[in-house]
Amino acid sequence: MNTNTTTPEKIIYPELSYVLTGILFSVHNELGMFAREKQYGDLIEIKLKEIKIPYKREQSMASSGNIADFIVDEKIILELKAKIDITPDDYRQIQNYLQSSLLKLGLLVNFRKKYLRPIRIVRIDNYKDKKANIRIH
Repeated sequence: MNTNTTTPEKIIYPELSYVLTGILFSVHNELGMFAREKQYGDLIEIKLKEIKIPYKREQSMASSGNIADFIVDEKIILELKAKIDITPDDYRQIQNYLQSSLLKLGLLVNFRKKYLRPIRIVRIDNYKDKKANIRIH
């Protein structure tokens, strides 16, 4: 008998996340780890169109001048990277996008790695008070 009284955290948009992750792995398998970020984005866009998932590409985020790579189904921010390592600035960037858009979930993905590992980032409420505490799923 399970005596654990805590409830697991609810996964945000599990079906859409699963489909997006499948697309990301497919793109990584097709292009490898040495393409440019734009090439990954172009192929992701083709695959989103094929399965008729609504999206916005290179979406301006509020008046900050920053541009998110994709907003998928008005639910998930998809931020693409093609560099050696993800940095704390990358986490802050997507958290800022989540805050300004009021969306709940972002996927941060670095295609430059041999094995793809999309990172789920959940919007932190009261972000201004918790700048250093970015939660990763």
